[in-house]
Amino acid sequence: MNRKPIRVLQVIGGMHRGGAETMIMNLYRQIDRTKVQFDFAVHTNKKMDYDDEIIRLGGKIYSFPSFSGTNIIEYRRAWKSFFDEHNEYNVVHGHIGSSASIYLKIANNRGCYTIAHSHNTNSISKNLKNIIYPYFAYPTRFIADFFIGCSRMAGVDRFGEKVVSSKDKFAVLNNAIKTEHFVFSKEKRNLMRKELGIDNQLTIGHIGRFNKQKNHMFLLNIFKYISIENPNSVLLLVGDGELRSEIEDKIEQLGLSNNVVLTGVRSDIHDLLQAMDIFLFPSLYEGLPVTLIEAQASGLRCFISDSITNEVQITDLIKSISIDKSPMEWATEVLNNKSYVRYDTSKSIKSSGFDIKETAIWLEKFYLEKSLIKN
Repeated sequence: MNRKPIRVLQVIGGMHRGGAETMIMNLYRQIDRTKVQFDFAVHTNKKMDYDDEIIRLGGKIYSFPSFSGTNIIEYRRAWKSFFDEHNEYNVVHGHIGSSASIYLKIANNRGCYTIAHSHNTNSISKNLKNIIYPYFAYPTRFIADFFIGCSRMAGVDRFGEKVVSSKDKFAVLNNAIKTEHFVFSKEKRNLMRKELGIDNQLTIGHIGRFNKQKNHMFLLNIFKYISIENPNSVLLLVGDGELRSEIEDKIEQLGLSNNVVLTGVRSDIHDLLQAMDIFLFPSLYEGLPVTLIEAQASGLRCFISDSITNEVQITDLIKSISIDKSPMEWATEVLNNKSYVRYDTSKSIKSSGFDIKETAIWLEKFYLEKSLIKN
């Protein structure tokens, strides 16, 4: 008799093309969906980038109110009502930290096995949202049945050393990729550069949401110095977000309008990486960004901030630079190391555990085992 797949509820903000969301989709595409099916509890009413694909793959999407910290009663009521109507879930995988202590506790009370997942290290920003966040997120470490981090550092920052040190309670789930999609190809590179209107220019690339975390203003200052020393250079910014207008103003202010290409959100990241010569990533904080795994898989030399865990350094292509150094110092590092030969890094990616096939096998087995606990 054919059994229906278990259904795992993934709790997240919204399925746009962000790092965590892309990682989940990579796993969703690869996992055996005759055994494990993903559904999504999102905190938005807007249609997101991956929604159509989720539906095609057999997933369901449920919309919840965004958690503000002041709407606890409404938020808790929404989750209780959801589980009153849906008893098909044995496993709930939470990717939102701020409200995890609420929805995972309710899920536990309804007999679900619960997982809390940390995709980031602690933000150094001191805005109100990030001051309130730890207050609501902290109790999660006493509620969830199991804990996952994109890196050990991301796990410690959110769940504490005691949880992360427990092999029975914590695991690192690598932000894995389909390695063969990213292997460097001169033919793809030439086609993509032609499409983008890039000739023989030195092409600096960045992929990331336009928000404070990604540090675009600092990145633009770095590129300004690069363009002064090497006028035949271009900056490729892939992504979009709430700071787009400020970034556009900064580009104009620095006189870089003819040197910066804004691609918007793209689905062909593997091809865009082929077109780049250097990958620049001066984030203020990160977990373990899948973008840097993809860049290394494409054979790109990467210059990253020292706020990013060294767990991301799986090839010799990563150069870590202090976030406290000036834009001029960053630019000098880039220009002094811009010449290199790109090579196939797929063996390094796979041997380091960042290939999606092995990661999906582990997660599928994990879900099936935990589903039986609560069945």
